[in-house]
Amino acid sequence: MELRVLSYFLAVVQAKNISRAARQLHVSQPTVSRQLQDLEDELGVSLFERGSREIILTPDGQYLTHQAEQITDLVDKTLSNIHRAKTISGTVVIGSGEAQMMRTVARTINTLKHDHPGVQVNLYSTNGDTVTERLQTGVFDFGIVMSPLMSDRYDFIRLPGVSRWGVLVPRSSTIASHSTIDAATLTKLDLIVPQQKGVNTLFEDWLGHSTANFKVVSTYNLLYNASMLVSAGVGAALCLDGIINTDHTALTFVPLAPGLVSTASLVWLKGRPLSAAANAFLKQLTTDISLVTSESDTK
Repeated sequence: MELRVLSYFLAVVQAKNISRAARQLHVSQPTVSRQLQDLEDELGVSLFERGSREIILTPDGQYLTHQAEQITDLVDKTLSNIHRAKTISGTVVIGSGEAQMMRTVARTINTLKHDHPGVQVNLYSTNGDTVTERLQTGVFDFGIVMSPLMSDRYDFIRLPGVSRWGVLVPRSSTIASHSTIDAATLTKLDLIVPQQKGVNTLFEDWLGHSTANFKVVSTYNLLYNASMLVSAGVGAALCLDGIINTDHTALTFVPLAPGLVSTASLVWLKGRPLSAAANAFLKQLTTDISLVTSESDTK
């Protein structure tokens, strides 16, 4: 399977039409059609449903699209990091769950921009499960994940700060008048809960028993969308504080009692060599964390 053929395939998927894709690729339509047919013959599957004016992917075609996008992203990143000048340049890709501890990483990116202008840092906001998946495939250089991280496959640096768990609710709700929310009250609410693995274990430890009594009405992977459900009256979102700015909004955050907090870490795969750009980022982050820790100690 050649990279050129994968690029033809992705062009057809994006254009949803072989003729349009051929024009964008500056090749003839028969060339693209032949390459796609050869690809299907090589894989032994049908990638497109025939007979439609617009391209429709089969399940195998959808799977190949996902894999091909990751492959081409990885190739582009690799070429960017290899074809660098004597000064440090290249691309650093970071996948991040939602965490207010991103402030330290943002500070590092800003410093890196001035010290190594040839380094570009690309951020992808997603949930922790996708972060670890794409670290494994090499698409991400680093990931930012909330504790607990139950794996010995990663090196990590703990980021400064902690985030409280609680619920995001409408200000008009009775819960909004509470200073905290306990386990008994929490189990009575319609809950919108995170999809990330490990959250159940975290709350079972906090509760001292199973979360089976939670009234889960919906799940989410990014809190902004969940906040829309809260605003619509679907339920209360179980979440971390500081991700959604509730100032001057119809929503408010109520922390749990007893308090439950999580930390965040920057993680990367053990044993995988880092590019010069990634090493420069890591070195600067380590320096910035030391500065933040020193500033906190002097207050």
